[in-house]
Amino acid sequence: MKSLKALILAGGFGTRLRPLSCTRPKTLFPIVNKPLLQWTFERLAKNDVTDAILAVNHQTEFLLKQYRIPRCGVRITYSRDPPGKPLGTGGPVKKAEKLLDHDFPFLVLNGDIFADVNYKEIVKIDKKKKAVATIALHRVEDPTRYGVAELDENNRIRRFVEKPPSETAPSNFINAGVYVLHPEIFKYIPENRAVSLEREVFPTLAEDGKLYGHMFDGLWSDIGEPEDYLEINKTLLNPFDTSQKFEERKKVEVKNPVAFDKEVSIGEKSVIGPYTILGRHVIVGKNVHIRDSVIFQNTSIGDSSSINGAVIGEGANIGKEVKIGKGCIVGDHVKIKDGMALAKKVSICPAKEISESVLTPENII
Repeated sequence: MKSLKALILAGGFGTRLRPLSCTRPKTLFPIVNKPLLQWTFERLAKNDVTDAILAVNHQTEFLLKQYRIPRCGVRITYSRDPPGKPLGTGGPVKKAEKLLDHDFPFLVLNGDIFADVNYKEIVKIDKKKKAVATIALHRVEDPTRYGVAELDENNRIRRFVEKPPSETAPSNFINAGVYVLHPEIFKYIPENRAVSLEREVFPTLAEDGKLYGHMFDGLWSDIGEPEDYLEINKTLLNPFDTSQKFEERKKVEVKNPVAFDKEVSIGEKSVIGPYTILGRHVIVGKNVHIRDSVIFQNTSIGDSSSINGAVIGEGANIGKEVKIGKGCIVGDHVKIKDGMALAKKVSICPAKEISESVLTPENII
């Protein structure tokens, strides 16, 4: 049996996750200390998908190669958007046409989605339909941020509406960012321009009766908003405990669930957790309190500081007696001087130096 190929849409800019996405694509955001793309590779390997094409821009390709993510046995090919001309979600499918199968269906995955989808199952369901495309669908309370599908009794999608107002949403079944596409899809995508699968291609397929949905109830998250990014980390943390060896832990209070990467150092009398993730080479001083937060690798946090409900980027230097409130996002290589306070929802762009407290929500650029 021919192996299924997957196209991963990894060229997005992640504007809603700035300032952290100023220095990395969303596919490289750590989820419990593993890049999101590594979670995707693991799921592909688990479902016997051996070949993946990464649809990228040149900057993303460079960063992905720098990170050297474990590929889990999946062979990788790159398909690049033209310089300065993003192709949307449909254009990269057309651009990768020569790399994809013309006799068999293939997977397309949104690179910024965490979706615990059984790829084998959706392909099996797709084979039973006369579909050009089958979309994985997930039920949510508020569908207005997503593409929404109206299904008939045979799971054919009657209508597909991108980000409808709440009063006009045809259902709460939303596009989960996982598709099985057939080679006929290439006829529906124009060449050499940006194309939206969600706004142009899927509605047309629905009108032609060739678009189907597959409901799944597994874990799903779009990490496009900071709150969603923190939430998926918290959800995946639940199985974690403090059984990992940590020599200094006898003088540290650790509240489950937490996750520590390699070579983490924590000073005595610090309280870590619950729902806290410390990346590789993170150094935490004495009497520090951290909860409900994600700390990227190579960051240092000075004595008697507190962080509550924040995301701290890579290589940041947090001084002593610093207070960081809920919803704050601190970019890579930011330096915060001793005694500073950040109120709720303060964002700081990469490499900035903070020498005055910020007591109202704002973006420091």
